[in-house]
Amino acid sequence: MIENMKMAIASLRANKMRSFLTMLGIIIGIGSVIAITSIGDTMRKMFSDVYKDIGVTQSYLYIGYWVEDTRDSDWFTMDDFETYKEVFGDRLQYIDASNMASVDVQTEITQKKFDIYGVDYNYIDVQPVDIVYGRYLNESDIKGRKPNCVMEASAAAEIFGTENAVGKTIRVPINGNITDLNIIGIFKKEVSPFQKMMMGNTGRGEAYIPWTLMNSPDDLIYNCRYFANINMDEAELKQFNAEFKAYVEKQKGRNPGDYFLNSAQEQMGQMDTMLGGISAAVGGIAAISLLVGGIGIMNIMLVSVTERTREIGIRKALGARTKDIMIQFLTESAVLSAIGGTIGILLAIGVLYIAGKIFSLPIVVKPQIVLLAVGFSALVGIFFGIFPAKKAAEKDPIVALRYE
Repeated sequence: MIENMKMAIASLRANKMRSFLTMLGIIIGIGSVIAITSIGDTMRKMFSDVYKDIGVTQSYLYIGYWVEDTRDSDWFTMDDFETYKEVFGDRLQYIDASNMASVDVQTEITQKKFDIYGVDYNYIDVQPVDIVYGRYLNESDIKGRKPNCVMEASAAAEIFGTENAVGKTIRVPINGNITDLNIIGIFKKEVSPFQKMMMGNTGRGEAYIPWTLMNSPDDLIYNCRYFANINMDEAELKQFNAEFKAYVEKQKGRNPGDYFLNSAQEQMGQMDTMLGGISAAVGGIAAISLLVGGIGIMNIMLVSVTERTREIGIRKALGARTKDIMIQFLTESAVLSAIGGTIGILLAIGVLYIAGKIFSLPIVVKPQIVLLAVGFSALVGIFFGIFPAKKAAEKDPIVALRYE
């Protein structure tokens, strides 16, 4: 085998340009498959990270839009949320009304667009932030419906000229009323480059206030947002969501299926399936170029067999068996294909990492895909080298020796 490898490499070096042009189809094919597969895996990883940032156990539940005979009792109340906490205990990590408002925040000297989120005091447990000044909302703020807020650092710096805006106030319209909010804390939150790319630069500030401030005790709540316990695995989370939905439907006197559950788990699964399917389909199309590359290898090996007819005759006259000749040409075909595949992989990985650096994206290249690509490229060479090798091995040594 070592001797055959040396002979194969020597043959390729003797015809460098022809060998390179033959390998080009394999280089393009393997490079395309690796690049497309890695881009698909990278996109899946980035979407997975986005869902991790928003909470993989997060879900929304509300009465279905298809239900015609809706009642006020189909909506939620603050008392309902307390009941759910008691019934589900530690399995229900967080619940609120999912309140959000885009408003104009006014100070004494400036005005800025803000996204104001109504949250509970333990929202920091499911959506961690880094408090750099002051404190986060506490249980007293929520129960007392206090006009306090926690503001994002860069927005505070923009409207106050300093990140440390603790103790300052902003004027915000809430439920039709102008409310002065006291800034009790400043936070920073890590946002991935992919999230920034998806959300774009809205220029909006971000702040959290007690969700009870956005809902009076008698208000009816359209939907509830909840987070299941973060320690649940995929099966446990699916089971919990089904139990929670069934309980609400029974409590509200509705039929199974009257409420709609929108979970991050389902969205993530659908997105992963879609991206995986697209990646496989496009990768399959790109793999067609491997077929073209394989045909190119077969063609050049047939030319090589014709050129080396006398060599084959001499080897057979000196005692080489049919299988020895066949293994020689199969080895040459496999080496030609494997080298092309390796070059294609290196080029694809290099381009991907350069693109990742330029766009600040984490590139995912799975080692098993690389190994599979190398092995597959060698198999392509062997498969398309069988016919030329067989043709070489079956040559009559007397005829081959007379060949000019």
